[in-house]
Amino acid sequence: MVELKTPDEIERMRAAGRIVAEALAAVRKEAAVGVTTRELDAIAREVLAAAGATSPFDGYQPGFAGSPFRGVICTSVNDGVLHGLPNDVPLADGDLLNVDCGATLHGWSGDAAVSFVIGTPRIEDLELIATTERALAAGIAAAQPGARLGDIGHAIAKIGRAAGLGTNLDFGGHGIGRTMHEDPHVPNSGQPGRGLRLRPGHVIAIEPWFWHGATSVYVIDDDGWTLRSADGTRGAHAEHTIAITPTGPQILTTL
Repeated sequence: MVELKTPDEIERMRAAGRIVAEALAAVRKEAAVGVTTRELDAIAREVLAAAGATSPFDGYQPGFAGSPFRGVICTSVNDGVLHGLPNDVPLADGDLLNVDCGATLHGWSGDAAVSFVIGTPRIEDLELIATTERALAAGIAAAQPGARLGDIGHAIAKIGRAAGLGTNLDFGGHGIGRTMHEDPHVPNSGQPGRGLRLRPGHVIAIEPWFWHGATSVYVIDDDGWTLRSADGTRGAHAEHTIAITPTGPQILTTL
């Protein structure tokens, strides 16, 4: 069931989304060579606690996972691109880090992700991140009232294909509201004019992610969570929670 949110409920989600944005900003500020992703998780945890928010990630266990997630952020490094479990491995110069964060405040959730390079960047990694962010912007721009979910997926996939990047459609965006994952599934590919018609009150998380090259095959790490490319190519991930309004999409996970 796809639930339409009222304007007041969207504002409550905006408050949760602002906390997500604050946590991601704090993590990005402190991420550096020698810092561990577990230390970054502690920083995000402090931001959430100071705001009176909880994490929809911590303790979450979907069907593919062998154990509950332990952390308030996903920290996926290099060939890892989604669901990375925070650990005690220090970040190295040139690592490509993908950070995904969620927050729940007074019963309403927000979810967003960002990718960036630790220390000295590779040009190809910066291009990958920029392309992923362009795909996110295109998906958001396509999320107009009266448009369809296929329009969002088509806009995202068009940019990825033009850059020769790969992804896997098993994982994509989702509805969000009282829980982190609600209907509908928001795929990163689609046919224009097909799928659910978007209406004011729909709130969704749009999240393109890509790997260098055309790979679409992934493996799950030994930690039972981290999704990696099967051939070791690096990945990037970008996400925002947006609300469909009568005047167009509004990003809720921003400062």
